[in-house]
Amino acid sequence: MEIKRNSMYDICTIGHITLDKVVTANSVKYMPGGTSFYFSKALRQFDVNYTLVTALAEKESHIVAGLREENIEVFSLDSEYTVYFENIYSFNQDHREQNVLHKAAPFTPELMPAIDAKIFHLGPLLSDDISADLVKQLAAKGLVSLDIQGFLRYVKDQKVLYKDWAEKKEVLPHVFTLKANEFEMEVVTGTSDVRKGAQYLADLGVKEVIITLGSKGSLIYKDHAFFQIPAYKPAAIVDATGCGDTYMAGYLSKKVQGADVQEAGEFGAAMATLKIQSSGPFSGDPEMVEEVLRSGECDREMIAQAMLL
Repeated sequence: MEIKRNSMYDICTIGHITLDKVVTANSVKYMPGGTSFYFSKALRQFDVNYTLVTALAEKESHIVAGLREENIEVFSLDSEYTVYFENIYSFNQDHREQNVLHKAAPFTPELMPAIDAKIFHLGPLLSDDISADLVKQLAAKGLVSLDIQGFLRYVKDQKVLYKDWAEKKEVLPHVFTLKANEFEMEVVTGTSDVRKGAQYLADLGVKEVIITLGSKGSLIYKDHAFFQIPAYKPAAIVDATGCGDTYMAGYLSKKVQGADVQEAGEFGAAMATLKIQSSGPFSGDPEMVEEVLRSGECDREMIAQAMLL
């Protein structure tokens, strides 16, 4: 797909690409990762005028080169280091120790290239990745979509820990779409009740609240209404890494084309189903997603349970 260099992009993602070191009992692997990486790769076969703003060290510039070879437009900012995560799994992979060995330069208004977009999707990985001033600046230019994960993470003695977001009341009124999983929602809202958590975030100013629920699908809250999005049944569960990013790529790509919340949510869910069936980023196309939607193979029992939330 040829990239169109227009003055107005449909979607611009802002976030660090990471270098991930994955340590298991059997191997040590190195691979790129991060919200911005998985989101960008998911859209490579889609007719969306898209760009990525990232920051990483020169020695990892081959990752950006690889994205550009796939016709993904990338603005790469200078950074002394690339965000470097070390994930150490126990023998049965039920436990993960996560360390941050390096952090990259943050995104600020002064460093941002002059980009206009209908939607700015923000994928912070750590709490100081994206400044509050930048969020406000972007909200004056387009709709801001936020994956809240990074704003809840901080690093102490290289360990990744979670706490509530101190700037949430200042920043969330500038966020149109917010995505969180159940754990993140509880950290930022103080409740494990999904509907109460979604309403709490909406009361702070968010227009669309998306809570992902794993195999139970997802719940979207907008204009005082709840939308239940099913989880489609995968042929196999291979690798869940990047499923949330893939979901949001599908959701926002449909929203920017004028789809309503239910249609966009189901499209994102179908993309996530395809992603979990293989390792690495989503590599499918819109036709494959539509086939999942047509087949309608979702776990009805899980949906019924989710409807009771």
